[in-house]
Amino acid sequence: MLATPIYIICSPSPQVGKTLIARVLSEFLLLKDGTALSFDVNLKEPSLLDYLPKITETADVTDTYGKMQLMDPLIVHDRVPKVIDLGFHAFDEFFKMCAEIGFMKETARRCVAPIILFIAGADRISFRGYDTLRRQIPSASLVTVHNEFVLRGGLPEVMDGERVLQISALPLFLKRYIDRLGFSFTGYLRDEKDWSTELHQWIRRNYTMFRDLESSLMLRRSYRSRGTNIESLRCTKAT
Repeated sequence: MLATPIYIICSPSPQVGKTLIARVLSEFLLLKDGTALSFDVNLKEPSLLDYLPKITETADVTDTYGKMQLMDPLIVHDRVPKVIDLGFHAFDEFFKMCAEIGFMKETARRCVAPIILFIAGADRISFRGYDTLRRQIPSASLVTVHNEFVLRGGLPEVMDGERVLQISALPLFLKRYIDRLGFSFTGYLRDEKDWSTELHQWIRRNYTMFRDLESSLMLRRSYRSRGTNIESLRCTKAT
């Protein structure tokens, strides 16, 4: 790992599957790296903290102290991947704060790589939120997530950008099954020996997709400076 990744899963709209995707990603990172730290910035249950209490901390961006408590661990190059489940209520305030403190530039200086996973929607609020991020976040760090369970059909053309993650829709009975508080994606892969089940394939496909995303983004970040390895050397020196 050349830089410490931060995955910010977000949308200005409610009920688009942010926490589900944060759960899958957090469990994947924990399986791959043996460690992960997640932040739950939500108002309503069920939340990420309910599903993954051992690796999840709550966070708040409504006051200065809460913002500092969240931001301080995010800019540390400690090789612990981090996931932020950003509630829709905190979308505007969080990215306003990022712009004010120069979050993207500061993380680049400290060998930390933010990856914004924007959950696509077809409503006006989603379009406005996506436009805000497109103007603020470098294109290499902005990824559109098409959750087919929520957004049927194709992506809105404006959101069908360079990087898109496709989360296929599960049947409703399987969706209810994985929504149970005691359910673990990695645990299911280990316990279910039949690889042909729809849920087994869904989990493996998403784990593979996250692995490929991290590899491509980290490689691109490492070599973006005229094809050299300067940034990688800086990160190595910083550890």
